[in-house]
Amino acid sequence: MSVSNNVPFLDLITPHTELEQELTSVFHQVLRTAGFIGGPMVEEFEKAFAAFCETTSSVAVSSGTDALRFALMACGVKAGDVVVTVPHTFIATTEAISQAGALCEFVDIDQSTYNLDPLKLREYLENQCQVDASGHLISRRSGRRVTAIVPVHLYGQMADMDAILALAEQHGLMVIEDACQAHGAEYFSRKRNRWMKAGSIGRMAAFSFYPGKNLGACGEAGAVTTNDPALADAVRKLRDHGQAKKYYHDIEGYNGRLDTMQAGFLHVKLAHLAKWNAARRERAAEYNRLLSEAADAVTLPHEPSWSRAIYHLYVVRTDDREGVIAHLKAAGIGTGIHYPIPLHLQKAYASLGYREGDFPVCERAAAEIVSLPMYPQLTAEQQAHVVKEVLNFVGVAGASKQPSGESKSLAAAEHGA
Repeated sequence: MSVSNNVPFLDLITPHTELEQELTSVFHQVLRTAGFIGGPMVEEFEKAFAAFCETTSSVAVSSGTDALRFALMACGVKAGDVVVTVPHTFIATTEAISQAGALCEFVDIDQSTYNLDPLKLREYLENQCQVDASGHLISRRSGRRVTAIVPVHLYGQMADMDAILALAEQHGLMVIEDACQAHGAEYFSRKRNRWMKAGSIGRMAAFSFYPGKNLGACGEAGAVTTNDPALADAVRKLRDHGQAKKYYHDIEGYNGRLDTMQAGFLHVKLAHLAKWNAARRERAAEYNRLLSEAADAVTLPHEPSWSRAIYHLYVVRTDDREGVIAHLKAAGIGTGIHYPIPLHLQKAYASLGYREGDFPVCERAAAEIVSLPMYPQLTAEQQAHVVKEVLNFVGVAGASKQPSGESKSLAAAEHGA
């Protein structure tokens, strides 16, 4: 590819072209069996995804939003509860909390990882809450009972789960992972002395298979993972009108089932996910190398020693975010902002009463972040073109370092090279 050509922010065409024959075979199978909803194809994907996440159960649903909503409801979150999460995430996180009947309350993020800051969480639990006569943790802000924490594994990197789980256990809270951007990400648990997959650590976890995710459907899709079979059964009822058997409704549920064809597509793609994630890590390592000479002007992603991120997004920070975006656009390079307005400042949540300045780390990050092109099929030539234009804009003399090739060792990526 010539460097004069455009570099899209995301390439959803190439992987589907490469897998066209396998994906078309799924389509033909669905047509020939008329198995449009449920059935063996969905069950096979659920088993395969549970194995990938190293959990005992996976329940396929219609979207990532439904996955988180059903997980919260299955865990017992109810109307009047408070669920704690971060203001730096997509609104689906808080929509799921609200739609489960609970109230969102926010805790600021870590300035390096952009995930839930355990120190800020401790401060919230100890200083902004109190224990009532029944031993329940009550938010001073709302007067409601705090029952759960939703850490978001943002951009493909996991939150510090050991610290979060320790606080949750101390205060009697449930932890439900929002792993919608973290398919295959890993966390080294110091407590358990082993690497653990996203979706296998909390009581339950939610995944999104929106087309642009590392594992994306050809439409909407999601899944819940858990190691608790009773919770998995509860989600199965919630997704299917509250029935465990057709026309026998134990509860009033929802229509949140995953289409059979989407499950088939996802099963095909799942076989390639580890390879795709490894490619993303290699691309991230190469970005880090090429951009290292601009470290004073561009803040690169931070990957702690306990993290193996899968770089759903490659997010940098700069003082002149709008200038960078405009310059790259003029050079034919796509970018994104994830996310420009923190949730506590969104009009949709004005009723919560938060104000500018309440979460300064999140607010500063939201003003400076920009996502560069990141996908497994990103070539060395494309990447060098992106970096050259970034360096040109920030005034670093000369072009970027010569690309080291299509890949860089995963060991180097793990050490932030």
